[in-house]
Amino acid sequence: MGVFATRSPFRPNSLGLSCVQLIGTEQTADQGTVLHVAGADLMDGTPIFDIKPYISYSDCHPDAAGGFTDTADSFLLEVDFPASLLEQLPEGKRQAAIEVLSHDPRPSYQRDPNRVYGLPFAGFDIRFTVDEQLLHVKELKQL
Repeated sequence: MGVFATRSPFRPNSLGLSCVQLIGTEQTADQGTVLHVAGADLMDGTPIFDIKPYISYSDCHPDAAGGFTDTADSFLLEVDFPASLLEQLPEGKRQAAIEVLSHDPRPSYQRDPNRVYGLPFAGFDIRFTVDEQLLHVKELKQL
């Protein structure tokens, strides 16, 4: 997934990221839809180039409502990570790897159950397939 499609802080430009509260929307004749936000850590008049929905597991504001993203957990994949492969990861990275994989790291336009996908993680290349709602880790190679 491209850096601009994610919440990655590692960006090739000086655009920043802010988590804001949507106060309301307004339809105007000259500007179209105007969003009113609060809590932005930017100067008045600074343009906002992109808007992403609030996701509780990454944006971490416990009192916030996520709207349609509150159902994200219902889309998690079950992860089959054989113990013999999982043990090759550093102990402190194992649960994180399973959690990242459960969020389906495949490109959204690819859903081939026979395709082997790869994910770089903690100095390893995790190779996996996905059949329906089950992700199978097939191979782990150190990078």
